[in-house]
Amino acid sequence: MTETLLPVIILDDEKHLRISLGQTLELAGYQVQSFEKASQALKALTPDWPGVVISDIRMPGMDGMEFLQEARTLDTDLPVILITGHGDISTAVTAMREGAYDFLEKPFRNEVLLDVVARALDKRRLTLENRSLREELARHSTPGPRVLGRTQAVKRLMSMANQLAQVETDLLLWGETGTGKDLLARYIHEQSSRAGKNFVAINCGAVPESIIESELFGHEPGAFTGASKRRIGKFEHANGGTLFLDEIESMPLSLQVKLLRVLQERQLERLGSNNAISLNIRVIAATKTDLKAASAEGSFREDLYYRLNVVTLDIPPLRDRRDDVPLLFQHFAIVAATRSGLEAPTPTPAQVSLLMSHDWPGNVRELRNLAERYVLLGATCDYDLEQLMFGNSSRQPLTLPEQVEMFEKSLIEQALGRNKGSIKATLEDLSLPRKTLYDKLKKYGLSREDFLAED
Repeated sequence: MTETLLPVIILDDEKHLRISLGQTLELAGYQVQSFEKASQALKALTPDWPGVVISDIRMPGMDGMEFLQEARTLDTDLPVILITGHGDISTAVTAMREGAYDFLEKPFRNEVLLDVVARALDKRRLTLENRSLREELARHSTPGPRVLGRTQAVKRLMSMANQLAQVETDLLLWGETGTGKDLLARYIHEQSSRAGKNFVAINCGAVPESIIESELFGHEPGAFTGASKRRIGKFEHANGGTLFLDEIESMPLSLQVKLLRVLQERQLERLGSNNAISLNIRVIAATKTDLKAASAEGSFREDLYYRLNVVTLDIPPLRDRRDDVPLLFQHFAIVAATRSGLEAPTPTPAQVSLLMSHDWPGNVRELRNLAERYVLLGATCDYDLEQLMFGNSSRQPLTLPEQVEMFEKSLIEQALGRNKGSIKATLEDLSLPRKTLYDKLKKYGLSREDFLAED
């Protein structure tokens, strides 16, 4: 396992100073980039760059003050440390008022440099963490469907969902029962340019085979016995918006042929009509089965599978994102309490351990149902969560060592997440020896690669 070193940029036109400062910082464990010109350093910066810049004030071309102004237009919170000569003190003080993090007067000791850099990097880490939390709160406070979670698995999923929401392509969602495929489909619709149009959902497994074709494509009067008037189908009703086909694996084979043609041609004909109707829709299909295996077995058309499989989003089961369980449980409990006018007591640490130890075969749906029972029926059983979860059936309670191990694993996962997979930062965060942390990562099956920040 290799560490992700914290980045530091050195900007100075004097080569010997760049080399000297670079060696000092590299020996202290930082990843150093050196630039002679301010324009070069600016190209290396991004709004979420996690490092700090050390810049001389006096440089030919763009000087340190101008660089500071340009860098702050990119990110007002970027820490810039200025190096000053004796005659530049008043300029450095002015720069501090304009947003510089600190200044170092030549000559300075290496210990002073490293102390200022460490404090600047710590501030940068907190700034980016707070920015991320504000963005998460903003997402959660917006109207419409929300996918809650702070684990890396959910962050990756939502990053892809937000990106794909802006792209006009059909999608396939895969996830176990209860993982929230319908919620994610609605979220993608609400984040897309189609948000002002209809979101139309149909469960292919819940509609009788005899009427599903009419439900999807509509019909004209007299198209079949009982068709007394025109009916607009789900595809046509979703025109301009999004059609969500849940449990697509349940669609009859005979209808899959027609669905494939509609997806390819973006046109349909109502039953009993020869007039083609153009469609401007996005189709999001969802399944809980392996469609590739189903196509190999002949229960799902292979050509339709490849047509749907252009972009697939895998929704992780709840057991693979256990750190989200307490957050989700409390959220569902508050919603249920608000709706019913009852209280939503906060679970005890022991109850949280019980929640996180469960495998949740019904996923988020099962957790939501439990939270509602906890609010509606909890008082009658003294908020005994184990009884609400398992009824009167006997279940071996977690031993103290098991609860401690579960809590320890959760703390390590949270620290890795906060530090974006950096082993060095996690060691400092948890105050652990390196060997101890590596032993615990191996024990709990954790890998820093699962927490690395995505570009």
